[in-house]
Amino acid sequence: MTPIAITMGDPCGIGPEITLRTCADPRRTVPVVVIGDPGVLTRADLVAGTGLTIRAISSLDQATHAPGTVDVLAESDLPDDLPLGALDARAGAASYTYVRRAIQLALDNDIRAVVTAPINKEALRLAGVPYPGHTEILADLSGTTDYAMMMANDEVRTVLVTVHQSLRTALDAITTDRELDIIRLTHRTLQRGGLAAPRIAVAGLNPHAGENGLFGREDLDVIAPAIELAQREGIQASGPWPADTVFMKARAGHFDVVVAQYHDQGLIPVKYLGIEHGVNITIGLPFVRTSVDHGTAFDITGLGMADHTSLLTALRQADDLSAPGHP
Repeated sequence: MTPIAITMGDPCGIGPEITLRTCADPRRTVPVVVIGDPGVLTRADLVAGTGLTIRAISSLDQATHAPGTVDVLAESDLPDDLPLGALDARAGAASYTYVRRAIQLALDNDIRAVVTAPINKEALRLAGVPYPGHTEILADLSGTTDYAMMMANDEVRTVLVTVHQSLRTALDAITTDRELDIIRLTHRTLQRGGLAAPRIAVAGLNPHAGENGLFGREDLDVIAPAIELAQREGIQASGPWPADTVFMKARAGHFDVVVAQYHDQGLIPVKYLGIEHGVNITIGLPFVRTSVDHGTAFDITGLGMADHTSLLTALRQADDLSAPGHP
């Protein structure tokens, strides 16, 4: 079976630790190849305690997927004194390299899917990487223009209209065209996932979805027209709904997904319901990509406290989405 690639994330964070624990977890049933640094992973296992044999390879055809072994495509050779739990430009550059390799393997159909452990946006900046995060790297290097971030757990899904930018600039980025593009992409994605007629709730931007223009006109003048256009195309979109209650309605089963206007509006409800069970899915890419819904957690790196549940869940989701015969 074609493997799934796991990028180990920022070498200074919890990514290497949770990657090893995911590979060692008996619930893992799919073959994987880790893209990262064999030396960093070897040191991380002093904390993770999996006892896995770290086997460095230079190409996928060298992978054996032997029990008790993790095959690592060696994309960096960082020094032993690389600090744990700290920002480091070398770590930022390395984590970017891992993602680049994964994208190329996916585009070449050498792997079934990409699963990413967390990277650090500030470390990327220190390394001179011209992207704010995974989503933008994946989209640009795969030549994808129609994409979005979906965050999901067992109770609710959300797709973001705007992602990694300041709230002030996000407001300017919310246009009727962008709104309609996201609604369409969300509709297509859920249809491919098996929902014939996805029920899409669109969250309002302003308090009470603007209260009919009393608290701003964006909901009336920008968001509502996009919903109406989507409805004319046969898409079951509705709203704009007040953001403070729409996620409760979705959790209760009234909607299949919520389109949120900006990062925190969409991610706070999902993460509140259980960050360890959340999965980040980049929709619109020419390959499957899933990720954890947490960061590098520098504050607990090296302490043996990192929970790998989210990464294991992301791997399972990637397995499901990339399985032969999946829509």
